[in-house]
Amino acid sequence: MMAGARYAWSVWSMTETYEQKIEQLKQIIGKIEDGNTSLEESMRLYEQGAALVRQCETLLAEAEVKISTLSRDA
Repeated sequence: MMAGARYAWSVWSMTETYEQKIEQLKQIIGKIEDGNTSLEESMRLYEQGAALVRQCETLLAEAEVKISTLSRDA
């Protein structure tokens, strides 16, 4: 596999993971907002959501570094 193809696969996988995390966040928000979730469950969901946000921020930062590197090398 060529280095460029390997990089493209890496970016695609990262994007898929990011999109999955965003979808999970949407589901968590929906559960918290539906009014049928206990306070304890809402707190647990909030903690999960906060962790997902941090993970998404990390993925975005990594993508920014890769894009900067590609722009510089082009």
